Amino acid sequence: MTPSANNTPDPSELELINTYARNPLEKESVYCFTLTLCDNEVDRDFERFSTDALKELLPLFAGKTGISDHSMSSQNQKARIFKTWLEEDSTKKTATGEAYTALKAKAYMLITDENKEMIEQIEGGIKKEVSVGCSMGRLTCSICGKDMKAHECKHIKGKCYGKKLCHGILSDAKDAYEWSFVAVPAQKNAGVTKAFCTVSDQKGASVINAATDEALYSAKYVKSLERKAEDGALYRQFLTKEIRKYALIAMSRIDPDLFIKHCESMSVPELISLSDSLRAQAAEIIPVSLQLKGTGKTKTAHDNNSFKI
Repeated sequence: MTPSANNTPDPSELELINTYARNPLEKESVYCFTLTLCDNEVDRDFERFSTDALKELLPLFAGKTGISDHSMSSQNQKARIFKTWLEEDSTKKTATGEAYTALKAKAYMLITDENKEMIEQIEGGIKKEVSVGCSMGRLTCSICGKDMKAHECKHIKGKCYGKKLCHGILSDAKDAYEWSFVAVPAQKNAGVTKAFCTVSDQKGASVINAATDEALYSAKYVKSLERKAEDGALYRQFLTKEIRKYALIAMSRIDPDLFIKHCESMSVPELISLSDSLRAQAAEIIPVSLQLKGTGKTKTAHDNNSFKI
């Protein structure tokens, strides 16, 4: 496949490419394309890179390998970045009101029979989404400014506090590992694999951003989960009280507080089973007797002694 003019490196780009090649490459043997690696927009994990973090990542991604589905196999190495830069669009604002800034890159791959299908998929818009693997030192809460990775913050990402959406701000770039073509962009907190970037086509790079409506919907979903968690905690508390009550009867020689402490590691179904078992044992020791009617031995019509406890 012969690359188009837009995908053929110019002399300065070819010079950069050849710094990574053991033998000098000719421009006819190289296919180039542009990437948007990451940006300062709030993503679906309710995280965003700070502008300073993008500047720190700029030199770290130079020379990094492009793979498929973050599979760390040499067979999956498809391309390599040879140039990176920051691109700011002052006419476009992020969800936080900042000027949109993206970390851009240019990558190359060899024009071979093995890579022919990959190049065709890139040209056809099939291979577009990419995610990057990098290590960040801090994840700062947008509400209180505390480090969320160090568990110093009690706020929940995706939840609105007042009119402000809580998200984590990634900063202090430590390293960049790779970038990967993915079918469905995914984000992982460990190592921070970001996923809101797409490969550009000949009309220019496009970037997938977390929409405000989607963020609000996710915040409501998180709130519903919090409510269910609270309900679960209350039910667990109720079961614990029931177990303590029946344990006092069925296992009178055991310290009930010590017994309850061992219940903390039990699941709710296990607590239910234990509560039922202790209730049955307690009923054998102190059976429940209901008074449904009098004995017929009352002295007067107004004597209720048979119904007294």
